[in-house]
Amino acid sequence: MEIPFHVPDIGETELAAVEQVLRSRWLTTGPRCQEFESAFAAYVGAPHAVSVSSGTAALHLALLAAGVGPGDEVITTPYTFVATVEVILYVGARPVFVDIDWRTLNIDPAAAASAVTPRTRAILPVHFGGYPAEIGALRALASEHGLRVIEDAAHALPAEFEGQRIGSGGHFTAFSFYATKNLCTGEGGMITTADGDAAERLRGLRLHGIRGDAWKRYARGGRWFYEVVEQGYKYNLTDIQAALGLAQLARLDRMMATRREHDRRYREALRDCPLVLPPEEDARHRSALHLFVVRLDPERTEWKRDALIEVLRGRGIHCSVHFIPVHLHPFYRAQGYRPGMYPNAERAYAQAITLPFYPAMTPQQLDYLLETLRELLRRGPSRD
Repeated sequence: MEIPFHVPDIGETELAAVEQVLRSRWLTTGPRCQEFESAFAAYVGAPHAVSVSSGTAALHLALLAAGVGPGDEVITTPYTFVATVEVILYVGARPVFVDIDWRTLNIDPAAAASAVTPRTRAILPVHFGGYPAEIGALRALASEHGLRVIEDAAHALPAEFEGQRIGSGGHFTAFSFYATKNLCTGEGGMITTADGDAAERLRGLRLHGIRGDAWKRYARGGRWFYEVVEQGYKYNLTDIQAALGLAQLARLDRMMATRREHDRRYREALRDCPLVLPPEEDARHRSALHLFVVRLDPERTEWKRDALIEVLRGRGIHCSVHFIPVHLHPFYRAQGYRPGMYPNAERAYAQAITLPFYPAMTPQQLDYLLETLRELLRRGPSRD
């Protein structure tokens, strides 16, 4: 049996929505994007939502809207995909890494507090795997020092912290709609904010710095005249993607119900295995259940991470690893970072395996994955 690492949950609703846009002949940014923004804002409880071409674009523009620029420092986590850090370099600022909490794999607020300097302008936490970071403590820290909080919520739709959806509050929250995400449009992203002026600026920044909703100049009754008021980017979402996003948003709660059932099955089957499972939800943290990342417990198993992944692949089960810590990549090591600087992140990376985990998995695939993993962990590497 083959179990791909991910298969998007795309059905007839999505196909019909995209076909409708194609038949309308309006393919790029337009009325569907506007509708998607309104629906998304309502879903997460945000005053404003601005659609963009990717989660990376969302982070980049959020940093610009937050006033982060050359010479500034941004505190963030090394345990993330490189896009989180690249965008800090895009605006000329310096990423300041701090280690993660071992239990949640999210940024450690105490470590973040110790990293604040007069140059710090923002804190950029990642809600790893969909489990909310300690955003209350981070916002308090930001308020104390006059900083902005820009949340990387690529994994966190629809997570909740203390009863509030991620994206409903704070300064800026960046979402991703990449093909593997809980809500997917192939590529795409969204920025939510409570700042109406910032939202208006973001709409200009995403389309070449043109004032206002530039797409309307091609609509019925629109005007050809436009003005570029600042340097902008080609970061706009298309109506094709927005139609897909609207259809996915309408089904998101049902897909989450499936994720919750999968999460229950995984935990039930794996709780007695030599693994550290993802953190449990509690009264303050409701996870988006985006990833199911297990960590091998070296005190209870002889398996090494890379070897187990290869054996699983040979059995048709395709896993991944989230994440190679950013500071270990050659480009960042050339900037002066070195192994040993962030021990929790490095230890987590050495032990982590991301299992296939998505609503489109069949019951047969789920059973096969869990039975195979339990068997291998019980037997150990020397007997495979």
